[in-house]
Amino acid sequence: MLNLKDVVVLIPAKNEVNTIGQIVSEIKELFPITVVVIDDGSSDDTTIVALDAGAIVLPMSFSLGAWGAIQTGLRYAEQYGFKIAITMDADGQHKVDSIPKLLEKLEDKQSDVVIGSYVERGSPSRHLAWSFFRKLSGMNLEDLTSGLRAYNHKAIELLSSKSASLLDYQDLGVLLLLHRAKLRVVETPIFISPRINGHSRIFSSWWAVSSYMLYTSILCLAHFKLFK
Repeated sequence: MLNLKDVVVLIPAKNEVNTIGQIVSEIKELFPITVVVIDDGSSDDTTIVALDAGAIVLPMSFSLGAWGAIQTGLRYAEQYGFKIAITMDADGQHKVDSIPKLLEKLEDKQSDVVIGSYVERGSPSRHLAWSFFRKLSGMNLEDLTSGLRAYNHKAIELLSSKSASLLDYQDLGVLLLLHRAKLRVVETPIFISPRINGHSRIFSSWWAVSSYMLYTSILCLAHFKLFK
């Protein structure tokens, strides 16, 4: 049976002072679990609020971006011997009671990574991007950009390594790397709450969407060329 002392929840956060305290408190109230907040160069009191709520905080001197912050957390998990790492967003959309669903999927030993999937969310541009990248990458996962994920130790080792250091997003680049290493990725359906604060970094503007599409297309094409 899984020991929750072997599980760490990683929450990358940048200027999430309005939500981070509530999220950490809810996790700590429900589970005897370690929570690590990676403060990605916030200019507000995100670090102070997270500490007050009971989290361990890894403060970044400057912003590393979404994946850089997550990888910092994964390297912390690897260094301190955690067997499972769960990543959550800091904007309040992910429900804390989804954590047991992800852990249950990992416990059955049929997967190395579990993605909390909620395909109903998102704008038409997000769904268009998903459809395009499914075809380009050959992956049949439904929710390609979910930040709610559970990684076992094999996946933690891989994603904390140098081979994963040049990624910008926790989605297709990570999934392609996991696929290359023959790790098993599954989805489990979840529900999410409306965003309490802020907006998506990826889908915040057409410029951001265009940059994301170009970057991820290059990753997919490189993967296809390598494994065709």
